[in-house]
Amino acid sequence: MTLKDAMPNAYVAGRGNLSAAAASLVARRAKALGPAYRLFYETPVHLVRGEGVWLYDTAGEAYLDTYNNVACVGHCHPRVVEAMAKQAATLASHTRYLHGGILDYAERLLATFPAELGHVMFTCTGSEANDLALRIAREHTGGTGVIVTGNAYHGVTACLAELSPSLGPGVPLGPHVRTVPPPDPARFGADVAGGFAAAVQGAIDDLRRHGIRPAALLADTIFSSDGVFADPPGFLVPAVAAVRAAGGIFIADEVQPGFGRTGAAMWGFARHGLVPDMVSLGKPLGNGYPVAGLVVRPEVLAAFGAKARYFNTFGGNAVAAATASAVLDAIEDERLVENARATGAYLAAGLRDLAAAHNCIGEVRGAGLFIGADILREGKADAGLAGQVVNRLREARVLISATGAAGNVLKIRPPLVFTREHADIFLDRIGQIVATL
Repeated sequence: MTLKDAMPNAYVAGRGNLSAAAASLVARRAKALGPAYRLFYETPVHLVRGEGVWLYDTAGEAYLDTYNNVACVGHCHPRVVEAMAKQAATLASHTRYLHGGILDYAERLLATFPAELGHVMFTCTGSEANDLALRIAREHTGGTGVIVTGNAYHGVTACLAELSPSLGPGVPLGPHVRTVPPPDPARFGADVAGGFAAAVQGAIDDLRRHGIRPAALLADTIFSSDGVFADPPGFLVPAVAAVRAAGGIFIADEVQPGFGRTGAAMWGFARHGLVPDMVSLGKPLGNGYPVAGLVVRPEVLAAFGAKARYFNTFGGNAVAAATASAVLDAIEDERLVENARATGAYLAAGLRDLAAAHNCIGEVRGAGLFIGADILREGKADAGLAGQVVNRLREARVLISATGAAGNVLKIRPPLVFTREHADIFLDRIGQIVATL
């Protein structure tokens, strides 16, 4: 698979309408940062400022952000910035000193989870949170086998890269990793729950056949990298039961579906009516500030805690706690979970109307402000056509990306402050583009 195939909306050297200044920045990036970095879009965007759902380039042009979930309460939210700056000017120290801020925040965060999830451990990134989850899972279960979906992404550390198949064939999966198809009704039919559970059971059986004891099913509960699969609610229950029956646990990766994004509740797993054994959280916790965490059942953490000490120099520091607390304030006071539900339903309905009028848009899936829309040519997945849509939206000052194993699913995941007004702008601009395809 080529870079172009893997990233249909990515900048490729020699393509794009770069200004002299932008070309100079691209050259400097290549020299200073090396060959592993990638840029979005055939013509990269040079951004200098953000506010709410808008990002601004060097010429002052505004781009509607329908992609960035990390700034979950909007870019540069004044309340979050104020809390961050105030605490940074007062104390910025780690968790080995007593400080009330981290405890106030931890108790408040835990109150948003089911009572069975009683502990929270703080990290800087979602990758660190998932890495810690694997360490705890192995200690608790005595196993090493991990089950993930076919195009999953869970992080960039060594142990997570080998169970993130979306990174591509250049990053081999570990021998203890098994993949299962995503919970796609097109594959499993009406019985998504039964089909997905059977696939998980097959992975468990294969691990055992190779002498590997199962440790965990690790899943992003909206299956975003697989192409966004949210329905029917509850389909995860039998698969989680299967892994628990095999002695493993369920880790819900809530970096993307969490923080009210699905509109049903604060956390994506709630749509399935189950309680995970661990829940990993990423930088949306701090609206982009490097704070993340892992929420754990006490009985799952017990064996690890008895043997190992946990310390993360920056994870959960005083500034992180103050910043993350301000994010919770914004979500609660601005009723952003309700906004995700209402605005997301409006946006999805608008996309389905476009799909009815234009055969290049296929199925529209998702929950709340997390929507995937298939881009098709003659009824088949077409990454190249999806790349055209992504790049033409960029020209129309709308930022978006594509996902899925075939690279043909538009990934629509704006900040939670996205309103109907913003949805109308998006629908108008994408409508103009697909009308010409």
